[in-house]
Parts: sequence; C-alpha cells; structure tokens
Amino acid sequence: MTDEVTMVRIYCTEGERKMKETLGYLHDVEKVAGVTAFRGVAGFGRSGKMHTASLVDLSLDMPVVIEFFDRPEKVAAVVEHLRNKIDPGHLVYWQARTNLDD
Repeated sequence: MTDEVTMVRIYCTEGERKMKETLGYLHDVEKVAGVTAFRGVAGFGRSGKMHTASLVDLSLDMPVVIEFFDRPEKVAAVVEHLRNKIDPGHLVYWQARTNLDD
C-alpha cells in the first residue's frame, strides 16, 4: 500500500545557523518521518555568488540541501512555520508516494 507524502527541499549553506536550527526543529520538535542533509560540491543562488570547495579554501560556506518528507497535513504545518525563517525561493515542495505503513 502506498501513501501520499509531501517532499520538501530547503537550500542553505553550511555557514548559516539556519541549517542546524532547521535540523533541530525537524528532529526534536516536529519529528518528521525522514530527513537527510546533503552537502554540495558547488552551488549558487539568486545572488550569483558561487560556493565551491577547493584544497586551498576549505570554507564552511558550502551549499547544503535539507530534504524531508511526511504526510501532507504535517508538512503543511511545518512549511508554514519555516516560511518566515527560510529565504524566499529556498524552500520547495511537491507531492510524492511512499510505503510508510509497510
């Protein structure tokens, strides 16, 4: 049996406090069904500033994608809470299917 879920991606950088705060909120407060944080090797956003890693400059400003999912009604509440904490355009979501009850 498959269930409808909502997938969410949040784009940020390692240097931002938002990453740790968001992960803590999703884990400790909301206890969403699944969360993964991906560290990017390069990226840029609306500002056009490139974030990359090199052997000379191992900064903590690398791009990070936080991805999570849960039932649509739960995600709707989480997204509403995060909407004011995440920069515009850095939070995207879509419907998906999974087998949560198996």
